Amino acid sequence: MSIAPQIRSFSHGDLLARRLGGLMPLGPLDMLLLDGLGRHVRSSPAGEEIGEHGAPLRARLIRSGWAGAVRTLEDGRRQIFRLLLPGDCIGTSTTPSALAVSTTLALTPVETVELEPVMTALREDPDRHAALATAFALGTAQAEAGLLDHLMRLGRQTALERTAHLLLELRDRLAAVGMTGRTSFPLPLTQEILADTLGLSTVHMNRTLQELRRLRLLRLDKGQAELLDPTRLADLGNYAPPRVSTLCPPELTGRIWA
Repeated sequence: MSIAPQIRSFSHGDLLARRLGGLMPLGPLDMLLLDGLGRHVRSSPAGEEIGEHGAPLRARLIRSGWAGAVRTLEDGRRQIFRLLLPGDCIGTSTTPSALAVSTTLALTPVETVELEPVMTALREDPDRHAALATAFALGTAQAEAGLLDHLMRLGRQTALERTAHLLLELRDRLAAVGMTGRTSFPLPLTQEILADTLGLSTVHMNRTLQELRRLRLLRLDKGQAELLDPTRLADLGNYAPPRVSTLCPPELTGRIWA
């Protein structure tokens, strides 16, 4: 029987604290800074651009919904480089006058929260928020490791292996913010979006999901994914959560991806 995830409602600061706190214990001043988030909430319907490729970056936290870092060719073909989940940050580059290197697209209805006050505090007084600055740096390193994982998926894995690897990655990232049950998690994405993420045609994506069902590894029902045998799925996808620093305890590595 599928066990639906017990999804808690978090404040903006608590959501980010859970995401980053698994990488580096945060101090009282860090928590106070995060508790001040939430004054500038933006709602975006599915299909709306939250950030435009080539535009100046604005730091935001995804409060709810799913987005994607996307590039699109002139003929409409697109590649989703990274799925962005609740608790993920966008636009937090430390590069001066940074520009977006991809479009951030709402894949479902999305709410985002302004993060500029946090980034300003980290720039102006990094010593006061050293743990938070380290957590952001480790989160960025894990996101970069995730991009390498994605390149490996697209370049060397079969469709079945790619899908297995992505499902386990999503499970672990959602677990970091309390959005998974014992075996299941939300998956509010169409097969077209999954295909654009994994570099497959929609027809091939459909066949791959059917094969995972046939192998009794996956059940999909009303926007929920249930992993029926995570160990076999990890073997199939050659999956291991990224660990990018000795500061990241191994037992937390799979629970956090900022």
